[in-house]
Amino acid sequence: MATTFAAVTTTATRAVVPLPCKNASTAPGAAVTLGRREGLAACFAALTLSLARPASAAILEADDDEELLERVKKDRKKRLERQGVIISSDKEKGYLQELIYKLSKVGQAIENNDLAAASSLLGPSTNADWVQNVNAAFAKLSTSPEEKIEVDNFNSSLASLFSSVGDRDVEYSKLAFVSSASALEKWIGFAGLVGQLKGL
Repeated sequence: MATTFAAVTTTATRAVVPLPCKNASTAPGAAVTLGRREGLAACFAALTLSLARPASAAILEADDDEELLERVKKDRKKRLERQGVIISSDKEKGYLQELIYKLSKVGQAIENNDLAAASSLLGPSTNADWVQNVNAAFAKLSTSPEEKIEVDNFNSSLASLFSSVGDRDVEYSKLAFVSSASALEKWIGFAGLVGQLKGL
């Protein structure tokens, strides 16, 4: 308000000085009238701007709220869809549970430097049935880029594990095992299966 009043005062002062009056009786009244008109115009302009800004801000806030609401709805829809897929994937969860048990036994064998036992548990190659079953589970339950990256990491580490165990290289077998288990654990977290699989 102080700024508005200062603007009105300045405008009125400028209007009085140059006013071309014909006589002393009419000049003061005309100057006052003009000053008041300009002052009112300035007040009206300032008031209009002050009212317009909140309205614009309110519109923007409303748009932001709508966008946020839409995102919340989409996220909720995705979560429900994911839960539906998980609930209907008992067979795939069974494959993953078998994987956890198998890796646990393989890890114990490697820790005991018994790579022959580890090789027997893994099977002849990555074409083993259990590996194909696990990848089928990954394919059904993986939807996000993060999950697919961890699937690739797991399969790469698993291939290294097969190779290291086959070569009877204990140290590389340990590294490959840790890498495989880490990728699997991350994937389970991304897939929302934490608490639904035992042995983690």
